[in-house]
Amino acid sequence: MKRLPIAHVSRLPLRTALASAVALGLAGTAQAASLDFSGYARSGIGGTSGGGDQACFQARGAGAKYRLGNECDTYAELGFGSTLYEEADTRFRFESRVAYASQQRNDWESVNDDDTHLAFREANVQATGVIESLPEATVWAGKRFYQRHDIHMNDYYYWDVSGPGGGIENIDLGVGRLSLAWLRNGSSDEAFPGGERNNLANDIFDIRLAGLETNPGGSLELGYDYGSARLTSEQRRAGAESRDGHMLTLEHTQGGWFGGFNKAVVQYATDGMIGGFGRVNSASDAPEGDMLRLINHGLVSLAPNLDMLYALIYEDRDLDDGNGQTWVSAGVRPTYYWSDYQSTALELGHDRVSPQGDGDSERLTKLTLAQQWSAGRGAFVRPVVRAFVTYADWNGDAYNAASEAIEDGDGSGLTFGLQAEAWW
Repeated sequence: MKRLPIAHVSRLPLRTALASAVALGLAGTAQAASLDFSGYARSGIGGTSGGGDQACFQARGAGAKYRLGNECDTYAELGFGSTLYEEADTRFRFESRVAYASQQRNDWESVNDDDTHLAFREANVQATGVIESLPEATVWAGKRFYQRHDIHMNDYYYWDVSGPGGGIENIDLGVGRLSLAWLRNGSSDEAFPGGERNNLANDIFDIRLAGLETNPGGSLELGYDYGSARLTSEQRRAGAESRDGHMLTLEHTQGGWFGGFNKAVVQYATDGMIGGFGRVNSASDAPEGDMLRLINHGLVSLAPNLDMLYALIYEDRDLDDGNGQTWVSAGVRPTYYWSDYQSTALELGHDRVSPQGDGDSERLTKLTLAQQWSAGRGAFVRPVVRAFVTYADWNGDAYNAASEAIEDGDGSGLTFGLQAEAWW
């Protein structure tokens, strides 16, 4: 098709100009890169036996809660990406992602509401095959979900340094694949100028060596993270000192583990890297000390129509200010499949948080029964629609509920509801 210069189009009669503009747009669309759509979403409705909105249960001080029948929000991540250039083994790809969260109380919940949030989570470019000596390596920059490690049952991201950054990954060393990254997340420190906002630029330098074969079906990943604040001259003059931190991670993944998989994790962190999810807090009031975390989680097949997710967590935070704690968590989620589309899941989770030194432990046990309709068999198959009943029992003020329908000290609570969950 012969293309008309824009200046020429503007001098044509209106009807002809519009027709030419549409033709130009269609031609441009035909040559544009295809758009990939990915994401995650959950939403539903629930109530509490004592009246009022659905309550969700999490032991006070615990890093996570067991999620089946225990999510009180509408949350969605919508990702849009495209391979913008591809020739031979060279590829440039753009990825973006926005997230939305609300308390699912009304039809219209806008970002102007205090408990509704909209976030721009990813915007990055990944270039593969651009370094001749490293043909499989990817160079990248921008905001990114970076090689996150989590436990699905309780939505616990135990190794997640996502944020704005850049680096190179998938360098083939023969014995494994090396990744190097520089990332950042901000934190506030009211002791320094501008402390009411995210005024500390916390850098994380992440090194990972993955794919180390250990045994048939088994592989090892090693990681080191160093976190430090990039202080301004004004902050230094004000007496700022960065609470640097280190974190070491060792994770062994065993495939073919009783028809599923098993992941065993050891993490050790100091000072600024003790904060949750592997991110750094370099504020002057951040506690010093160390943390040891042991995790074992996975999926097993118990019978032709029965599988089970499981998780074990031990985390000990020994802090110089005496405010550390020990968190122990254990949970299982067996699911029986009545057909390709219908299943019944039972999730039992227990959390215990014990303060450093003297003090009473706080514990919470949560049990959920859910009837599910999903797009096939499997613990990770989605979309799914589920009806659930959840019971929780706790001591003292151990629970953390999203509803005031259950008062502190009641010791137990019952919730019920419907939920849809999808990822693609």
